[in-house]
Amino acid sequence: MDRRTFLSLAAAAALPRAAWAQEAPNAVSLYAAVGPVLTQYTVDVAGLNLSPRGSVTLPANVQYAWPHRSRRYLYVATSPGSGTPGPHHVSAFRIDASGALTPHGNPSSLPTRPMHITSDPESAHVLVAFNVPSALRVYRINADATLGGEVQQPGTLDFGIYAHQVRMAPNGRCAVLVARGNDAAAGKPEDPGSLKTFSYAKGLLTNEKSIAPNGGIGFGPRHLDFHPTRPWVYVSLERQNQMYMYRLDGDTIAPDALFKKDTLSKPAPEGLHQYASTVHVHPNGRTLYGVNRADTTIDFQGQKVFAGGENTLVVYAIDQKTGEPTAIQHIDTGAIHCRTFQVDPSGRMLVAAHNVQMLVRDGAGVKSMPACLSIFRIGSDGKLAFVRKIDVDTRGQIMFWTGMV
Repeated sequence: MDRRTFLSLAAAAALPRAAWAQEAPNAVSLYAAVGPVLTQYTVDVAGLNLSPRGSVTLPANVQYAWPHRSRRYLYVATSPGSGTPGPHHVSAFRIDASGALTPHGNPSSLPTRPMHITSDPESAHVLVAFNVPSALRVYRINADATLGGEVQQPGTLDFGIYAHQVRMAPNGRCAVLVARGNDAAAGKPEDPGSLKTFSYAKGLLTNEKSIAPNGGIGFGPRHLDFHPTRPWVYVSLERQNQMYMYRLDGDTIAPDALFKKDTLSKPAPEGLHQYASTVHVHPNGRTLYGVNRADTTIDFQGQKVFAGGENTLVVYAIDQKTGEPTAIQHIDTGAIHCRTFQVDPSGRMLVAAHNVQMLVRDGAGVKSMPACLSIFRIGSDGKLAFVRKIDVDTRGQIMFWTGMV
């Protein structure tokens, strides 16, 4: 396949924020995955624009990717989806100076769909989160950066229900698995959510601890991010539309949230699906970003059209003494269902990715609102200003993941 693209996908999330200023390349690229097709965009930070460069087609849908600490290798998780026989893989690629990608060793077969992937600070191992059944597995990275075998874990570990993300704490001694749980549905009771923390050393997970207030009922964490310089952890609660702030406590997370804030600008109308998505701390540590998603449909003129709800980015100012996030802005994302967004390494530009095309009411008629990439300017106070959006033809698929470096 054409191996020009991929680079260090998701480096914005993959590396400690303090490393961005030290290692960020002069050229910035954004990658958007629609099913198995990954498209590269050149990022013009000064001009706040994106230019498509080319696409590659992978063996299965891109789930997530994480770069080696050297940025010379990339580890990519792919899968056709949950409940399928596969193939499910994590593959290693070599990245040359131009960004061209070459397969590096053999891909490692995975048992089920990988939802998220990360590496330890030394890039000695990759950690892979699986959603159904919920699990966390660790795989060796060999000295030549090829993928090795799985590290068998001591004892029996509890990985909660529906793992959605795995992250390493900045100190490299604590792995955190974010287990979302599930809403009650079709007579089935709610599945509890939790944050599972593990002591981590040389690929081994031990000393499991669980943060699950009220037994995890009414607690649906989706993603978390770490402050670049302070022992603060920000967790988006998907099913409750809230943002929690915890404190790192040695090699784990303190059990009680210090602050709990809403993500929505106003309560969601009854009957609408309203969920929070991912979370990112600005590289300077002074601002926190979250996002609200809505995609409920109703029947209109014999078609399913958007029923309404809040599709906004929420901006929080972070108190530099306490870590408390205070909402200072809610701004429309410009389309429907923003699943992912990225902040460029310089902290001047935010790109929000909307994963689906949807019909919307247009006066007495109906029009199509395509999936798109919305571009925002980040001000000195962290607030956002909408600049433009670039439509993406998803051809009935989902723009599931984006990454920027």
